[in-house]
Amino acid sequence: MGERSGVLDGVQHVMFVHAHPDDETLASGALMAQLVERGVTVSLVTCTRGERGEVVSGSLAHLEGTPEFAAHRENELAGALAELGVTRHVWLGTPPARVAQLEPRRYEDSGMRWVREGLAGPAADASANALTSQPLDDEVADVRAVIDADAAPDLVVSYNEIGGYGHPDHVRAREVAEAAARARGIRFAEILSDAALAQKAQDAGELATWFHLDHRLDQVKAALAHHASQVSVDGDDVVHSGGQRTPIGTSVGLRLVL
Repeated sequence: MGERSGVLDGVQHVMFVHAHPDDETLASGALMAQLVERGVTVSLVTCTRGERGEVVSGSLAHLEGTPEFAAHRENELAGALAELGVTRHVWLGTPPARVAQLEPRRYEDSGMRWVREGLAGPAADASANALTSQPLDDEVADVRAVIDADAAPDLVVSYNEIGGYGHPDHVRAREVAEAAARARGIRFAEILSDAALAQKAQDAGELATWFHLDHRLDQVKAALAHHASQVSVDGDDVVHSGGQRTPIGTSVGLRLVL
C-alpha cells in the first residue's frame, strides 16, 4: 500500500483530532511527520489538556492533580509538535476552535477506569466541564468553527469507534471529528493500528491505506521524550505511567469512513 495512494489521493491538508497531549504522537506521530515532509498541510485539534493523566514516577510526580499540570502538558505538546514539524495547532474551545461570539471554553479530561486489560471505560467522577459532560453539539460546532476559519482540510482524521482502547475522551473525539467532517462535506478517516485491519478493509472493498513508516522511529522517539510526564522511552519501547510497555508505533493505517 503506497504512502501517497488510496486514502490520501489528492489530499493537501489533513486535520487530526486527538483527545489529550501525547495521543497525537503515540497514535499518529510518524504519519504526521511524513505528511509534513511531503508538503501536505497538517493541523491538529487537541480536545483537552489531559489534566487527569497519571504521572510517571520521578521528578514530575508532584504535578499530578495540580493546577500546574495542565500548563505543563501544554508545553510538552508544543515540544513534541516541534519534533514532528507540525506548526498548526489549536485547543478545542479556544479560538479559532470556538464558535464566534462565544467565550472560550476549556474542555477538561474526563478521566477513565480500566474495565479489563487493554480496554478503558468512563470514570465515575467526570467533572461538569469534562469533554464527555459537555453537549456533543457544542463540541462539533467548535470543530466546525476551526474548519471554517481556515482553509478547509481535505481530510479529517481521528480514532476508530472505540477510541483505540476505549478511553471516553477518545470516543468523544472521534464522534466530534466525524460529525464536524460530515457537516462540512469533508472526508473522514479513522486510524488503524494493525496492518491486518487495513488489509481486511481493502478486501471488503473499502478504501484503506497502510503506511510503512519505520524510518520515522527516531523522530517519534524524540517527540515522545517531550511527553515525559506520561511516558518514558526505553530503547524502541514506550513505557506508560502505569508501567505498561509497548513497542513504539510508527507504521499506521487509515480507513476512509466518509
